[in-house]
Amino acid sequence: MSINLFDLTGKTALITGGVHGLGMAMAKGLGNAGAKIVVNDLSQESLDKAVAEYKSVGIEAYGYVFNVTDEKAVIAGITQIEAEVGPIDILINNAGIIKRTPIIEMEVEDFTAVINVDLISPFIVSKNVAKGMIQRGGGKIINICSMMSELGRDSVSAYAAAKGGLKMLTKNMATEWAKFNIQTNGIGPGYFATSQTAPIRVDGHPFNEFIVSRTPAGRWGDPDDLQGAAIFLSSKASDFVNGHIVYVDGGILATIGKPSNED
Repeated sequence: MSINLFDLTGKTALITGGVHGLGMAMAKGLGNAGAKIVVNDLSQESLDKAVAEYKSVGIEAYGYVFNVTDEKAVIAGITQIEAEVGPIDILINNAGIIKRTPIIEMEVEDFTAVINVDLISPFIVSKNVAKGMIQRGGGKIINICSMMSELGRDSVSAYAAAKGGLKMLTKNMATEWAKFNIQTNGIGPGYFATSQTAPIRVDGHPFNEFIVSRTPAGRWGDPDDLQGAAIFLSSKASDFVNGHIVYVDGGILATIGKPSNED
């Protein structure tokens, strides 16, 4: 009897902040592979809209309001999800924020706010989801890292510090939890065509030209390009993969600069 290594039927996946953009694209991928989808947000209105979108394409989906930086709220949310939907088999720590401010001008509270959402919240949510995974004998955790887990860039110091830390937190989670059959890995998206990047993706915009020329694939990523990596790291196909960051970036991190047309 053949086994579909990528089948997620019967699994429950929690995607933090999965109400739009890249988080929603990954969640749809898991849903189309058979998983029940649970998303969280701070806004009930955003959750209702997202759940309706998932259901419109035939995906079983649920939404819960809680703050991922508040451990008491996280524990209450996880308890409610597991009572009402089912044990969490897959966790994608996707919730994140960014503040673009030069270091010398950045207020400590703004730096801290980014660290809290982008680094401390994956620690809080993973820690409390992992407790149930350990009891049940396994699970999958995916932390959404970034190319800023590897590279610096002007005005995103807090984001880069958080994502660099998240890369190492991923490796430490893998180190501690692999013995419990929990696979912890990360996905590092490159530059993607989303509603947020639409204003800078127009022809002739300097940043659009920079990204297209800097990316060996010669284009911005489509959000659906993340689905394969998300499904792989959520499925039996990755049962011996632990502590890795999969960069879905069209090859940016593989090259020193603009691809040459010369032989």
